[in-house]
Amino acid sequence: MNRRNFVQLLTVGSGAAVSGLHVPFANQSRAQSYSSGKMAQELKADLVIAGGGLGGCAAALAALRNNLTVILTEETDWLGGQLTQQGVPPDEHQWIETHGATQLYRDFRKAIREYYRQNYPLTEQARSQPYFNPGNGAVSRIAHEPRVALAVLYNLFAPYLSSKKLTLLLEHKISKAEVTGNKVRSLQALNLKKEQEVGLTAPYFVDATELGELLPLTKTEFITGTESRQQTRELHAPEKADPHNQQAFTVCLAMDYVPGSNNTIDKPNNFNFWRNFTPKMNPAWSGMLLSLEYSDPKTLATKALGFHPEGVATGQALNLWNYRRIIHKSNFVPGTYAGDCSILNWPQNDYYLGNLEGVSENDFKKHVQQAKQLSLSLFYWLQTEAPRPDGGQGWPGLRLRGDILGTEDGLAKYPYIRESRRIQALFTILEEHVGAANRALITGKEKDNTAAEFYDSVGIGYYHIDLHPSSGGNNYIDFASLPFQIPLGALLPKRMENLLPASKNIGTTHITNGCYRLHPVEWSIGEAVGLLIAFAKQKKVLPREVREKTNLLVEFQKVIRSQGIETHWPT
Repeated sequence: MNRRNFVQLLTVGSGAAVSGLHVPFANQSRAQSYSSGKMAQELKADLVIAGGGLGGCAAALAALRNNLTVILTEETDWLGGQLTQQGVPPDEHQWIETHGATQLYRDFRKAIREYYRQNYPLTEQARSQPYFNPGNGAVSRIAHEPRVALAVLYNLFAPYLSSKKLTLLLEHKISKAEVTGNKVRSLQALNLKKEQEVGLTAPYFVDATELGELLPLTKTEFITGTESRQQTRELHAPEKADPHNQQAFTVCLAMDYVPGSNNTIDKPNNFNFWRNFTPKMNPAWSGMLLSLEYSDPKTLATKALGFHPEGVATGQALNLWNYRRIIHKSNFVPGTYAGDCSILNWPQNDYYLGNLEGVSENDFKKHVQQAKQLSLSLFYWLQTEAPRPDGGQGWPGLRLRGDILGTEDGLAKYPYIRESRRIQALFTILEEHVGAANRALITGKEKDNTAAEFYDSVGIGYYHIDLHPSSGGNNYIDFASLPFQIPLGALLPKRMENLLPASKNIGTTHITNGCYRLHPVEWSIGEAVGLLIAFAKQKKVLPREVREKTNLLVEFQKVIRSQGIETHWPT
């Protein structure tokens, strides 16, 4: 395979291309083998951040506002990670409007609402709502279009781009690292359009990639998959560790509904396979995958779901159309939209027949292709076979909306990744620290509702522990957690001195990743990392010394609180 073919856009179904989706390198040796040898330029900054997801963006903004220069690379052509290129409306906790996230994250959310108020023909009722929710999606208090989040991110970065304090390298992928001892010296990024290498040098580096891709490149120690109960003492950990047992990923899809129209797509190539597919899991799945029944995440009992793209109530069953709806036409002046728009990111299009981490580029491409076929097959099933309340079958008025996601085929630019490589950290967050039942066992208090207190807290967050079905055959693992802190020790690799994680690659376990992986927590992690690097550089110390020296830690926590980061939940 030559480099041109290697970075070409992946195709699905009828052959339409997905813009911006490129196959990542599986390991350092393979990454080096695809280097073109043509070094276009050498760039230097105070900080190099690989990965333009929410953690990477937050780290960059924090560093920039503290007078550092930053190089930010992103392998697709969109910033924003799970919120934009992956098409996932924000999963957040119930207190998000007032606390439980950084001030910058809440300002970002306010700016999204203001963007709609300034640019969209809202109804007066919608315009007057202080907590306006564009899609009135059930999963989020601010379910909105990915493009709006992208626009707001660019507004935040605009002054730094203009002043050249930020160098943004879109469609660039890190291909090689130079490491001496415990320090990263430089990175090389492959320009995926020009097939040229760019050298990146800085005192500090951040891995904000979706799969923790700098870790193997820099020989940073990491963990994947499930740990055993013997290793972690976690209540929900399995008896045996399995590094290949990882959560499902999903290729999301955008769709709207035009009543009375027929937008039925060509039958996807793999439809017959997915139409007859019954997941093999332990405990057992509820039945066939393409169905309006699934395994309840908490009880694993069979649970009925509803579907009606006009937003009509579906009895006691959740209407999946409303779940991740990002445009609710009733919020806009009549005639603006023919119908609502929703994101297809449901239990039925979780893909767990293979992993994306640690595999060859061919296997990565194969699994992404199959996941895309699954999402298209589910969409086709909705158009042609899904049961309707009137006794009929199918909703042909459903229409793919690639423009919503910046693609031609309606599918997201990049898979929604739930689980990454995780650093071997100075401190690892265990279920006993944040899981409600496990915590009660440790403390001896049956109704303990307080997560572990971390002396080195650099942020807070909350989400229940939510593990989707896995490649190793686990069904849902979903149970209560407690409002938690983000310990600085979980952001520090055991050995490496100038490389820090800023995504789902921090020091969690497979279990605790389930509550530290969501939008506001990833943002909080990234912002803390950006501030830590700025502080360490100013004090001329290593990041780990900030944790080791009490006076520095106290000062650092005071600094981050002054910049809008909460380190403790209100009592």
